[in-house]
Amino acid sequence: MTTRRQFLQGAGCSLLTPFAVLAARPQAPSTSTVTDPASVFGLSVASGDPSPTGVVLWTRVNPEAWSPQTPLRFEVARDAEFRRPVLAGEIAAAEFAADRDYTVRVDLQQHLAPQQRYYYRFWHGAVSSRTGRCRTAPQAGATLSSLRLGVVTCQDFTNGYYAAFAQLAQEDVDFVLHLGDAIYETTGAGFQRQPYPDRVFSLPSGQPAAVNLSDFRFLYRKYRSDPLFQQALEQHTFIFQWDDHETANDCYWDYVNDTLGAPDHPYAAGDPEQLRQLKRDAQQAWFEYIPARVTFQPNAAHPFETLSIYRRFTFGQLADVFVTDQRTYRSPHPCGLEERVVTRGCSDQNSELQTMLGETQRDWFIAGVTSSNAQWKIWSNETFLGQFKLGRRDGQKLFINLDAWDGYENERAAILSAIAAAGVQNFIALTGDFHSYMAAYLKVDYSQRSNRPGPNLVGVEFMTPAVTSSTLIDLLLTLLPSDDLAELQAEEARQPSKFYFENLAKFANPHVQFFNSQEWGYSIVEFTPESATYSAYSVAKSINSAVAPRRLIRQIRVPSNRITMQDVV
Repeated sequence: MTTRRQFLQGAGCSLLTPFAVLAARPQAPSTSTVTDPASVFGLSVASGDPSPTGVVLWTRVNPEAWSPQTPLRFEVARDAEFRRPVLAGEIAAAEFAADRDYTVRVDLQQHLAPQQRYYYRFWHGAVSSRTGRCRTAPQAGATLSSLRLGVVTCQDFTNGYYAAFAQLAQEDVDFVLHLGDAIYETTGAGFQRQPYPDRVFSLPSGQPAAVNLSDFRFLYRKYRSDPLFQQALEQHTFIFQWDDHETANDCYWDYVNDTLGAPDHPYAAGDPEQLRQLKRDAQQAWFEYIPARVTFQPNAAHPFETLSIYRRFTFGQLADVFVTDQRTYRSPHPCGLEERVVTRGCSDQNSELQTMLGETQRDWFIAGVTSSNAQWKIWSNETFLGQFKLGRRDGQKLFINLDAWDGYENERAAILSAIAAAGVQNFIALTGDFHSYMAAYLKVDYSQRSNRPGPNLVGVEFMTPAVTSSTLIDLLLTLLPSDDLAELQAEEARQPSKFYFENLAKFANPHVQFFNSQEWGYSIVEFTPESATYSAYSVAKSINSAVAPRRLIRQIRVPSNRITMQDVV
């Protein structure tokens, strides 16, 4: 049965699930009764982190189906019927047992061909998972006519349905970037305005937010149980990063006490070791449930050494994608916890001590972008990079969110200055977190209102909206002081809020060319040798259906080697 057996081990760390390579044989059409895949594979399958010679495959076996005598097998083929097999493998039961929450992460690096579409499935005994579809990256230096990326973020399970993922599953994209908040640590974030009673759940701990590994694992299982989310994961290869809610709202690193800062968490006033363990638990659950080619050191002495997720993806000569981690190494909010949102700000925003990326990651990022030979340099960026204020009638302008890059102005300017000084062309940031659609110019100095080409203009930022989480406008209406709220409501009575807020955002932030915080959905960004094109799609979160309609809201093109945005008619 086995022609050759090769056990692949991680290089001194829990990098992948060891497997034995088996003979890959064509599958004859089956006439037997098909057992429901969910009886064993309740969370279906997923793939991630494409390279020219592989992807990472993921699945989970239901605990009640697991037995120490039954290995797991997988098959990879060129066709959905598995008549043109490429690879088969077997995984011992001990490698996906309770200590890993029955999850499997198989790295097929060095086993597949570049720039190819493959189909895969897992077998446990006589039961097969649903078939997944994955794609490898092109070879370094390959000439590409296009790269199409789906972009998603912020999918609070309790705050809506995942029709956007069902639509994304049908899109003709090469890969999907998930910019973070693939789970929310809470059973219902207090700042959300629109609860959905049938999406309510309780954590194993009984706490309102995840406090241990069991809670985090439960959250990933809950989110992955959604059939519409499963459709997107089955159809596309994802590139994941995290934002705050994979751990705790507005989290950072408390360098004074060398521990996690989690200002809104039940452990906010906990002892440092308790908070460090919370970070480790969040890291372990992410590693178990996310198909990513990253290194996990469960016995590391410090959370900084436990898991590193920042990484680079190269797509031929056309594009380099830099995925960063803006939660593990960032310093605390500059103006204090009470001045995180809707604030006048403070001088510490521009302090050299404020860091979002940490020195090591920042140097890696700047070196990578400034030395890249790819035509497009793409930053997979969690939080809004540009400045964002809103003005009052009295002329005062308030920073809306110092948890984003406005709280780290010195480092933002240092990064963008280095990119400008190196003469980098075609720099694009793809951003989430703000629960809005946005397109904006990137500047070294945001006090200069002009958007004319010159040394102050560095690139363009495209923001994707939330899948379900409350829009920025909804959040502002819960945070604004009563006098500001009354002013906004009066303006809304005079003109539709969609146009009022867009005009308000654009007036206070002249670098912002498009702003919409009324709807939910996803975006697609296509890169070609001639241009980068951002397409913003709306999909209602109130419809729990795979056939919910989508609507194109705006399409904007950036020509190659020119920092200018053009509407696509």
